[in-house]
Amino acid sequence: MPMHSDIYVDASKFDPSRVSEKTARLNENLIKILEGGPRWYEVGAEKYRVLRWNGETPLPKPVVIESAENFTIPSRDPGRDIPCRMFKPEKGEVKGLYLHIHGGGWVLQSEASQDPLLKYMADNTGLAVLSIGYRLAPEDPFPAGPEDCYDAGEYLVKNGKERFGGELMFMGGESAGGHLSVLTAIYLRHRYPDFSFRGLLLHFGAYDLSGFLPMVDHHDRGLVIDLDIMQRYIDVFLPNTTPMQRRDPAISPFFADIRGLKLPPALFTCGTEDPLLDDTVMMSAKWMMWGNEAVVRIYNGAPHGYIMFPPGTCEAVQEGLDASTEFIQEKLK
Repeated sequence: MPMHSDIYVDASKFDPSRVSEKTARLNENLIKILEGGPRWYEVGAEKYRVLRWNGETPLPKPVVIESAENFTIPSRDPGRDIPCRMFKPEKGEVKGLYLHIHGGGWVLQSEASQDPLLKYMADNTGLAVLSIGYRLAPEDPFPAGPEDCYDAGEYLVKNGKERFGGELMFMGGESAGGHLSVLTAIYLRHRYPDFSFRGLLLHFGAYDLSGFLPMVDHHDRGLVIDLDIMQRYIDVFLPNTTPMQRRDPAISPFFADIRGLKLPPALFTCGTEDPLLDDTVMMSAKWMMWGNEAVVRIYNGAPHGYIMFPPGTCEAVQEGLDASTEFIQEKLK
C-alpha cells in the first residue's frame, strides 16, 4: 500500500489552470487600474488617505452607509479615545459582539472604510460588528496600532455586554487587520485566561513581518500589493528595525510559541494570487499543529483584498462571505 502523509493539501486549489475567466479578467483589470495612479509613498500617507476617501485614486471611493453608529472607547492614554464605528443587525436582537480590525498596511484606511462588509456581517450573523480606528503609521508606528487593538479588546471583554448589549465573541480583520487580530488574541489569552473568543476570522493576514516567508518575493505583477508596497508598509510601521528584530513574537505572530496555548477556533482565507498566501498556509498549519481548530479556505486566482470587493466581482467574494457567516453561525450554536 502507498504511504499516507500526515499533512494533506489539495493541490487543485492552487492550480493556476483552474482560475475562472471572471477572476482572471478581474486580476488583469486591477493590474491596469493600479498602474494608473501613484503609490501611497509617492505622495505621502496623509495625502493618499484623503485621495482614496475622495475617490481620487485608482480604487473606488469607499461606500458610506448612514445607519452606522460612531462613538469612542477609552485608550490606555489619559485623554485619548479610540474612534469606533458599529453596525447592529437590521433584524433581531444582538447575539454578541464582533470586533473588526481593518486592513490597509498599518498605514491606510479607517474604521469607516468597509461599511458594506461590516453591515453584511451584522445582518447575516446577528452580531453587532464594531470596527476600531487604531492609530496608523508613519505618524504612529509600532506599538501604537497594536496597543489600540489591545485596549479595545480589553474594554469589550469588561464592558461589552453592559454597553453594547452583547458579549465579545468574535474578532477578525483583513490583511494588516488579520495580523493585528492574531496579536490581540494572543495578548488577551495571556491577560484574561478565563476569557475565550468563539472564533477568529482571519482574511489574508500578514503574520511574518521579517521577510522569512517567501511568497511575496515571487509576485511581481502589481496585483493590489507586491514586494515593494509590503516593504514600504513594514518600513514605516517598524522603523529602524532589523529583520531579526521583526521576528519578535510581539511583531510577527508566526514566531510566537503557541505550544500549549489554547487559541480560539479560526477561519483562515486567502486567494492564490495573493502575495501573502504563504502567511495564511503556514500560520494556519502552525495553529493546527498545537491543537487549535482552524478552517482554511483557499480561493483559486483570488487577489489580495478579495472579500472587500462587491459580491459578483469574482466567485471568491460570495464564497468568502458565505464561509464567514457559516463559521460564525456554527460557533454560535
